[in-house]
Order: sequence, then structure tokens, then C-alpha cells
Amino acid sequence: MSDHYYTNQPNSESAPATWQFSLKGQELVFTSDSGVFSKKEVDFGSRVLIDVFREPEIEGDILDLGCGYGPIGISFAKTYEKRSVVMSDVNERAVALARQNAKANGADNTSFYVSDRLTAFSDRKFAAIATNPPIRAGKKLVHQLLEESYHALLPQGELWVVIQKKQGAPSAQEKLNQLFGSCEIVKKDKGYYILLAKKD
Repeated sequence: MSDHYYTNQPNSESAPATWQFSLKGQELVFTSDSGVFSKKEVDFGSRVLIDVFREPEIEGDILDLGCGYGPIGISFAKTYEKRSVVMSDVNERAVALARQNAKANGADNTSFYVSDRLTAFSDRKFAAIATNPPIRAGKKLVHQLLEESYHALLPQGELWVVIQKKQGAPSAQEKLNQLFGSCEIVKKDKGYYILLAKKD
């Protein structure tokens, strides 16, 4: 049985794959591996999130929460070069790949953390958090990520979430409405919802 990608230390045998992909008009190269979400291409949900994300209006860092091998955070770092982009994941193999991919793409305005949820950031606040949450880890954990993200945002900070309708987009939207007071559906594409919530 293969590892769940929401695992601190995947046991599956390493079998890296490298490919090129265009994100936000940037030609990027990525290496992914077994035991990491989306091994062979940039997954569709992440691509939709990357396409519609806009730079926050307030000053501050951007967090790619559950970064995997790094496509979201690295594309943001290359597009918004004056921002510091923080990338975190519970999966040690994923974080190592994200660091490797950032270096390969010259994304120097990045930093990396192995973190279960937002535990590494108890004393930090962000201008924006973007996440393609680990649906397979369960609704309870996904909603916990949303709640912790709310507390980790600066005033006027934004939380961007990509989630499939059939995998819990309506309940995630309801949770964000409870936390933030409102939640916008920025885009729907092939069953994927991009949700945006802004902190007062």
C-alpha cells in the first residue's frame, strides 16, 4: 500500500520525476516523487488557484500551506518577487522537493518549514494564505486548517482555498462564512471551487 501524502515521513521508495510547466506565464521546472501529492504533473486544482490568485493589497508575507513539491508557492515567488513566500508541509519529502524546486527555478524569496498544520507559525501573521488542502486527511483536519489560517492572517489578510465540490467545497464555504463573516466563490472550473475569504 502506498503512503498517504499527508504523512510526515513517507516510506514509499523514491522514484523522482521531473517535468516543465508554464504557470502565470513563467516556464518552470519541477521534480516530484512517490509519497508526495501529484507526482507527474501540476494538478488541475492547483493550476486554477494559481491562475486566479492576485497579490494581496496589504504588505506582508504569503504562505503556501501544504505546499507539496512547491508549484503554488514557487509560481507566486517568481511572480511577486518583492514578497517573501513561505512554504510549509507536514511531509518532509515534499518540503525537501519544494526547496530543491525553488532553487532550480531561482525563486530565492522563499523559506521552508516542516509543519503539521500551522504549528510552526504560532507567532507569525501573513498577508495571504493559499492552500490546496489535503482532502484525504478528512473534513475535520481541513476545517482545522481553515480555522488556524484565520488566526494566522493579518487584518485585511486573505485566505485562498481550492476544493472540489464533491470533496467538500460547500461545507468549506460554510466554515469560512462562520470564521470570516463572508466567503466569495472566485471561480468554478470542472467541479473545483476557488474560495476567497478576507479577514476584517
